[in-house]
Amino acid sequence: QKPADTNAPAQSGTSDVAEIKTMTGSKLVEQNSAKKKDEVLLIDVRSPEEYQAGHIENAININIEGFEDNLGMIEDKKDSKINLYCNSGKKSGQVAEILVNNGFKDVTNADGVKQFEYDLVHYNELRGAQFQELIDTNKDIVLVDVRPSKQVSEEGMISGAINIPFDEIEANLDKLPTDKTIALYCNTGTKSGEVAKQLEGLGYTDVVNAIEGVKE
Repeated sequence: QKPADTNAPAQSGTSDVAEIKTMTGSKLVEQNSAKKKDEVLLIDVRSPEEYQAGHIENAININIEGFEDNLGMIEDKKDSKINLYCNSGKKSGQVAEILVNNGFKDVTNADGVKQFEYDLVHYNELRGAQFQELIDTNKDIVLVDVRPSKQVSEEGMISGAINIPFDEIEANLDKLPTDKTIALYCNTGTKSGEVAKQLEGLGYTDVVNAIEGVKE
């Protein structure tokens, strides 16, 4: 459980490039708690195969290969906190330099999954725009709103969704076929993330969580 190597500030010839910070695994776990996770965007920069094999909860995946081509996915987070990780801290350090050189202001390179013993999950996690794209393009999907029924009746649901409150999942597994993509959302991604972990524990292998939820 050693901290990642300290990175010097990225150099790009301009004086306003942010300094890349580093973070231990224990600190990342603290910042990734249910109370604090919405303050930070966590990005796994490994390959999609490595991500699917086990990633830190609440992390989206943007592979280092072609990362600059996908900056549009996080353009709205230039002034927000961004935490990065990979296996060893090397690739995430390279991505950190890409980010600060493109105007991102608060970038931290955290211990990788081979440096710290994180609790890893296997379901997919998407931001709002990518979650909407999944809904629009994947016809073999069960879209589930896990918010309480009273809230759903007052506020409505995403078109095509069914409502199964987060505390009623096991009683409604007949509505969640294991051969389809189960796409989950709630207010902020916290309860739907808990349901994703629950389904994973029950043997589901194609589960997607909207990490930002409808309030984001």
